[in-house]
Amino acid sequence: MLLNRLGWLTVHHRLRVLAMTVLLVVVGGVVGVGVFSELTTGGFADEASESERARVTLLEEFEEGAPNLVVLVTPRAGTVDAPDVVREGEDLTRQMAGEPGVEQVWSYFSPGSPQSLRSGDGTRALVLARIGGDDDQVVHAVEELSPEYTIDNSVVSTSVGGSAEIARQTQEQIQHDLERAEIISTPVLIVLLVLVFGSVVAGALPFAIGLVAVVGTFFVLQVIAFFTDVSIFAVNLTTALGLGLAIDYSLFIVARFREERRSGLSHEDAVVRAVETAGRTIMFSAAIVAASLSALLVFPTVFLRSFAYAGIPVVLLAAVGAIVVLPALLAVVGARLDRWQVRWRRAPRARHQLTPPGFWHRVATRVMRRPVLMGGAVLALLVFLGSPFLGVQFGFADHRVLPEGTTSRTVQETVDEEFARGETANLYVVARDAWTSATPADVAGYAERLSDLDGVSRVDAATGSYVDGSQVAGPRDAGAAFVNETGTWLAVVPSVEAMSPEGERLVEEVRALPAPFSGLVGGPSAQLVDTKDALFDSLPLALGVIAFVTFGVLFLFTGGLLVPVKGLVLNLLSLSATFGAMVWVFQEGHLSELLGFTPTGTLDTNMPILMFCVAFGLSMDYEVFLLSRIKERYDVTGDNRHAVAWGLESTGRLVSAAALLLAVVFVAFATSGITFIKLMGLGTALAIVMDATLVRGVLVPAFMRLAGDANWWAPRPLRRLHARIRLREGPLDDPGERRMLVGSGHSGEADDVRESQGVPERN
Repeated sequence: MLLNRLGWLTVHHRLRVLAMTVLLVVVGGVVGVGVFSELTTGGFADEASESERARVTLLEEFEEGAPNLVVLVTPRAGTVDAPDVVREGEDLTRQMAGEPGVEQVWSYFSPGSPQSLRSGDGTRALVLARIGGDDDQVVHAVEELSPEYTIDNSVVSTSVGGSAEIARQTQEQIQHDLERAEIISTPVLIVLLVLVFGSVVAGALPFAIGLVAVVGTFFVLQVIAFFTDVSIFAVNLTTALGLGLAIDYSLFIVARFREERRSGLSHEDAVVRAVETAGRTIMFSAAIVAASLSALLVFPTVFLRSFAYAGIPVVLLAAVGAIVVLPALLAVVGARLDRWQVRWRRAPRARHQLTPPGFWHRVATRVMRRPVLMGGAVLALLVFLGSPFLGVQFGFADHRVLPEGTTSRTVQETVDEEFARGETANLYVVARDAWTSATPADVAGYAERLSDLDGVSRVDAATGSYVDGSQVAGPRDAGAAFVNETGTWLAVVPSVEAMSPEGERLVEEVRALPAPFSGLVGGPSAQLVDTKDALFDSLPLALGVIAFVTFGVLFLFTGGLLVPVKGLVLNLLSLSATFGAMVWVFQEGHLSELLGFTPTGTLDTNMPILMFCVAFGLSMDYEVFLLSRIKERYDVTGDNRHAVAWGLESTGRLVSAAALLLAVVFVAFATSGITFIKLMGLGTALAIVMDATLVRGVLVPAFMRLAGDANWWAPRPLRRLHARIRLREGPLDDPGERRMLVGSGHSGEADDVRESQGVPERN
């Protein structure tokens, strides 16, 4: 009744609804456009982790930290030890030290600097700096510093790199990629929308709903950004989901509206009926998608939580737009909805007329004739596709996510190839109260033991430098930087790659080594270890939230316990196949040349979690639409096989079209130059297409055929609960339709009925 009243209210006050919508979009656009300057490029670390606490302690109590800016100095001729090159390097170091925001500078050209800041052949040297402030302040500072320290004169040439420049160029690349994705996808979507919706006018409606969802979400993000950090990467999800779900929901409202018109309802009655039926399904479909995205809130990193901040409002706004704004548009457009048709439309028929059966009805019928054979073949295919996921290796994004030739990537590759490892990715041990439990001799002994670990190149401490268990240098002039009144810290320079299994192993060994004081271990490798642990520790709770909400909504739609379990299992199987394909492509590097990325041997730890929540929600979106129509028909006929075939026929074309349109949106992101954005776009598009075809077209009818009446079974108390609060698109309107369907042989197509013992299945 609530949706019925909402539908009539919207229809009767259509102009007011549209005027209010325009006003809200304008206000939201004016306020929300400023959100881009409020978003952060950081947020990948767990703020409560040991590595993050070590970083903060080092900065606040010792005024030290890891370098985040690297200047690579290359002489025009000779080596970096030539007098004119040394003078240029010294001037460069002094100038860098005086820049606003630069808190520390290390340079090969400074007195007492380690030889590791000079390349092996002496043709390059490093100037390292640390820019202070949070991630956004660092990126803002490097925007000014990067062009200034990209020098090309008669003595030297310099290039700027380091984590700060990598972050800045990643942000710029993503913004450029987002614009390109919109340029690529928009004309394709326009053509497909006109073809799918059948007319130019109808095809334009989803863009209006998408505008409401996206602009409204930008406004919400602007508000959220006043209270907490929000990652700039969430913008990608906002635009993709906003437009994609607007298309999905609009397609189902318009399709139901046309169906009701063909059944004889007036224009306004059909609009209200579409809101009452398809609108109900949209509401609970949106609830499942939002719940899947809300699971990201349990994770401790700003990066993942930001996708929930963006995803939840964009889903809800797309649903509200489809249930409120779209009906107002339909009421205003009226008979002009089908103006400028671009495809042949089949002859109208009433909802109950299933003869001749359509494509999806025939597909379902054939699958249900041989459910074990056809379902088993698809299951085997999904298991095969998912098998590479058993060998997944998780890591963090590094400079290799950028396109080849990007300056910061080139600098880092040169540093990795020509310089001793670890100088820009040190581990550090921070002991705030070291001198209460240890002496300088204790610190020296601990440094010696650290330097003897496999994978350690050198250890620098207040007492000197250590290599292979022995002291190689006494305290330098900079030794005072390693101490304060109560504590000390040690720099552990690794000889292994920081973002690698070897780097993670080194962290565990450093933490396991007995120390004479209570200390915190930090650095890039430690951050990788801690973040992976935090994410995987939160994963069971996130999965529990998704499973609980999904099971509850599907039960309320179907009244059975087996169908929700089937939905969860099949979705997990489909997503595991998608993840297996992503391991095969992005971790192992197959198709890397074709897709234009550099494989690293790992998947970014955040991406499978993000993809799971997004793709699972979208998959269940289609599941809700399919099951709502299956249950609607089963309630009338009591015939399980007929209900499945009818439900697939009713939704198959719509789900396929919606999946195609949504996949186009995400495939556009696969053109990104940033590897993890490419992975998210391609992986999500693959999951959507696989779910809409193999799962909905084969596995669902096969499973439901084998289960039969057990699909709808539930204990008596749960049946009473479902009878009270069940959710469905609504009963059939024609009071004679039930009698006609049951008595006319439509309790299953004639050939199906004969094949299934000639007896309709009953609940």
